[in-house]
Amino acid sequence: MFGYVRPPLGILPPEEAERFRRMYCGMCHALGRRCGNRARWILNYDFTFLAILLSDGEETLKTGRCIVHPVRGREYYYNNINAPDGMEQAADESVILAWWKLRDGAEDEGIPRGLPYRGGGLIFKRAYEAAAAARPDFDAAVRERLRELHDLERENCASLDRPADTFARLLSAAADGIENPIRRRVLEQIFYHLGRWIYLIDAADDLKRDAKTGGYNPVALRFGLRDGVWTPEARRQFSDTLDHSIHMMATAFELWDFGPWREILQATIYQGLFQIGRAVLDGEFRRYKNKYIK
Repeated sequence: MFGYVRPPLGILPPEEAERFRRMYCGMCHALGRRCGNRARWILNYDFTFLAILLSDGEETLKTGRCIVHPVRGREYYYNNINAPDGMEQAADESVILAWWKLRDGAEDEGIPRGLPYRGGGLIFKRAYEAAAAARPDFDAAVRERLRELHDLERENCASLDRPADTFARLLSAAADGIENPIRRRVLEQIFYHLGRWIYLIDAADDLKRDAKTGGYNPVALRFGLRDGVWTPEARRQFSDTLDHSIHMMATAFELWDFGPWREILQATIYQGLFQIGRAVLDGEFRRYKNKYIK
């Protein structure tokens, strides 16, 4: 995932922002437990959002120190008695997604720009192998969907829907293994439309870079954009399709009781995604990139 899924922490009540911070720290610990300390490098807001969705209710609290907070321990969420595998599943799937993102970057960028991706892949290999061994079905689904995406890129597909649907199906597989069939269906729909939104917003964010490098960009092809510059009509139409994905996410979200996580999820879906979408289209997203929870 790409760092676009961020709750609007500035407008959340302090207790809700702290709840999110505890899950953020909890994911850091879960990544270390499951796949080794190197896996902690991938921690971001997107993977914390994944953990929240896969967790069914309030988590168990622990207090512990880490590299970032070596002196004074901080509270973090450990697991959930209703869904004890939720954070572990989120950690494994996050590592798999990050690994294939590195592999994809290495293939797309070539040499020498792909060297950082290759280096990251070497460092991250053991973490990926542990995660893939724990979640072979999800790993296979990600691998297959990325192969389909590469095929679409090679044919220079000008459709928005075909590649966006492929990535959406990739992310919807994150709900595999959820036992409750209704909850699994709700999460599949949320992940599907979130995946579609992420793919499209990432393409929009890369417009100018792809215009310079000649990289594949379905948004530029679909709307005939030059030099990565929006026309008013193209921007309006693209905003509409982004909003449609968020509305579909919201529809699925309302079908399940997310308990103590409802306020954070609701703020992220109904406000956070719209804010990030506008920031990307206005060319202002990069200034948000390094704002992490301390």
